[in-house]
This record gives sequence, structure tokens and C-alpha cells, in this order.
Amino acid sequence: MTMALPKDYADDRCSLARALEVVGERWTLLIVRDAFFGVRRFGDFVTHLEIPRAVLTSRLAALVEAGVLAPEPGPHGHDEYALTGKGRDLWPVVRSLLAWGDEHYSDIGPRRVFRHADDDGVVGPDGVCAGCGGVVDSADLMVAPGPGLAAIPAKEDPVSVALNTPHRLLEPLR
Repeated sequence: MTMALPKDYADDRCSLARALEVVGERWTLLIVRDAFFGVRRFGDFVTHLEIPRAVLTSRLAALVEAGVLAPEPGPHGHDEYALTGKGRDLWPVVRSLLAWGDEHYSDIGPRRVFRHADDDGVVGPDGVCAGCGGVVDSADLMVAPGPGLAAIPAKEDPVSVALNTPHRLLEPLR
């Protein structure tokens, strides 16, 4: 008989362990990543991530409780989920993991390219724009398909199509 792993690290004083209590469960960082990319509606998370609805409900509730996401009234009468300031502070973590995955698991380059919306300069994993030399906030980033995305079979659902079109981070997909 196997025992379920605990969801918290109550006896651990390590900040990383405490952070994993919020973002360490399967699917959670993918939900946060998609929220940065503009996914806000429950159904759009389900469609893009192919996540079971019950799991998404649980993860969204945990992220709201932790103050990473906040529900907001959407234009069609249904709540949408937007990153809070605390959630937006996760961008360097998400960006670093994306870069790490590109470096170690992509033979033909990054799946996404980030550019500074103000000057179109490429923004590296360190957040610095090659054009102006400044550190770029996530709200000032454009995301576009990179050469590594072509290696993955394209999904044709409306969410995936919108995500594979150049757009500004944090702006809701419509």
C-alpha cells in the first residue's frame, strides 16, 4: 500500500519548500504560464492544457486562495482568472523554466521568443532587452512563436491558435 504525499512542508523552514506548496503540484505552473500568455477563462484553460475539469477547479481555487490569481467578472458573465501582483512576481521563475526547457529539451531553438513591446528588442531569460539594455517588466513583453515551436504538431483549437500568434503578455485572449 502506498501513502499519498503530503501537500505541504509544514516542518520545513526552507522558502523553496514553502513556495512549492503554492506552485509545486502538477499542472499549477502550466496554469500560471498560460495566465501570463493571456488565458483567463476556465474553458480556455481546459482546452489548451487538456486538463481534467476537476483538477483545474482545484488548482484555480488553490491559486486564488494563495493570492496568485484573482477571479474577475468576464465580458460574458463568467468569472475569469487574472494574475495578481503576487502572481506576476512569478514571471522570472516561469521565464527561467521556459529557457531551461528550451536549452535542454529543444534541438532547434526556443519555442517562444520574447520581445520588448517598446523597441522590439529580444529579451533574454535574464529579462534584459538586447535593444535598450533595460530590464523589461512582463507587462511590456511581446511573445511570439520561436523556431522550436515548429517541431511540435500544431493544435487547431482557437486558444492554441491565439497563443501561437504574436501578442502582449498578460493581455486577455479573446
